[in-house]
Amino acid sequence: MRDRRRPLYMIRVVAEMLNVHPQTLRLYEREGLIVPKRLNRFRYYSDEDIERLHLILRLTREFGVNKAGVDIILRLRKRLTHLQELMEEMMLYLDDDTRSRFKNKMEKLLME
Repeated sequence: MRDRRRPLYMIRVVAEMLNVHPQTLRLYEREGLIVPKRLNRFRYYSDEDIERLHLILRLTREFGVNKAGVDIILRLRKRLTHLQELMEEMMLYLDDDTRSRFKNKMEKLLME
């Protein structure tokens, strides 16, 4: 399995993949929406970076979200992921019956 965080793609390749101008990617970097790895003076993007860029483009193009809104959504998404990881870690300390009841309650809450 390939490491999704490994920087593989140069800016021109990513721009072509996403059908955007390289300057757009530089703008997103300046605004802190994406942080490609740098080697010498070149930017390299990982598969994870490309997924994040797909999300940014979808939010701006399809939903009309401005860059400030995108920033908020990305930060909330990161925070939610962190909270989910913490919850899964905490679940390891519960006995089977308690864990099952808790999961059921969480599923019900998330469906509302």
